[in-house]
Amino acid sequence: MAGSKKILALCGGVGGAKLALGLSHILDSDELTIVVNTGDDFDHLGLRICPDIDTVTYTLAGIVNPDTGWGRAEETGSFMASLSMLGGEDWFYLGDKDLALHVERTRRLGAGGSLSQVTTGIARALGVGPRILPMSDDPVATMVETTSGTLAFQHYFVRERCEPPVSGFYFDGIDSARAHPDLLALLADQTLDAVIICPSNPFVSIDPILSLPGVRQALSDCAAPVIAVSPIVGGKAVKGPTAKMMAELGLAPTSVEVLKRYQDIVDGFVLDQRDIDDLEQLKTMVTYVDVTDTLMLTLEHKIALARAILDFSVSCQ
Repeated sequence: MAGSKKILALCGGVGGAKLALGLSHILDSDELTIVVNTGDDFDHLGLRICPDIDTVTYTLAGIVNPDTGWGRAEETGSFMASLSMLGGEDWFYLGDKDLALHVERTRRLGAGGSLSQVTTGIARALGVGPRILPMSDDPVATMVETTSGTLAFQHYFVRERCEPPVSGFYFDGIDSARAHPDLLALLADQTLDAVIICPSNPFVSIDPILSLPGVRQALSDCAAPVIAVSPIVGGKAVKGPTAKMMAELGLAPTSVEVLKRYQDIVDGFVLDQRDIDDLEQLKTMVTYVDVTDTLMLTLEHKIALARAILDFSVSCQ
C-alpha cells in the first residue's frame, strides 16, 4: 500500500493485539487507530481494570509478558502475595508493575479524565505511537449467561476459568453507551482506507463494539472495505475460549460460523490456510476471501499477516 494510509482496527485482547502490533510495524503511527473492546473492564480492589486496553498497550509498547500474551514482562508478585496472606481477593492476578498502571488510571479517572484521555496519556508515557481508542468512554459490562447463572465476564473468564457452559451474552449498559465520536467519525471518513476486524473472540471482544448504538450501521455504510480476520485456525481458537463457547452455543467452531456474525458488514474475509475446506462456502457468503497463514507465533508472522491483510484490502475496494 503506497502512500499515506488511514487504517482502523477493531480488536479485543491477545489475538487482536498481535495483529495490531504487526500493523504498527508497517504503518506510520498517525496512519493506525486501534479501537479496543471495553466490555471486559471492571472495578476490582477499588481500581478500574481495563484488560483489553492494557494488553494492546503493553503489546505495542514491547513490554507484554511473552509467555502469556497479557500482563507485564519481568513482572513481580509481592503485592499479590501480601494480599493473599491478608485474605484478600486474589483470584485476579495484578503484578506489581501492572498495579501501578491501574492505580494511576483510577486516579486520573477520579480527577475527571475520560477513559480515552487517560488511555492516550498512558500509551504515550509508554512510548506507543498508534492511537489506542476505547470503544466508548461510557461503561459497558459484558455479562455471560451460563448454566450456573449469569456471571460478570472476568468472574467467568478468570475466577471460574471459563468452566461453566455458556448459553448467551449481553452487554449491560450498551443501550445508553455512546460509541466514541472519533470511531464514528473515522467510519464516516471518505479517506479511510480500510477497517480490519482483528482475530478476536467474536462474542465477547468484537460484539460489544458492534453492539454500540450506531456502529454496525456505520460499518455497513462505510466507504472503505471492511475486512474480518478469522480467529479460528484449524477448527480451533489459538487463544481463549472462542471454540468452547461456539460448541456450547450449538455452533460448529468454523470460520463459516464466524463470518455469519459479520456477513452484513464485511466486504472481505481472511481465512487461515488450515481451514481451506471452508473456502467454497465462504465464497457464497462474502464477495472477497483471502487464504493465508494467520497463526502469529513470531513478530515476523505478525508483520507478514498485517501486510497480507492490507494488500488484500486494496483488492476489496
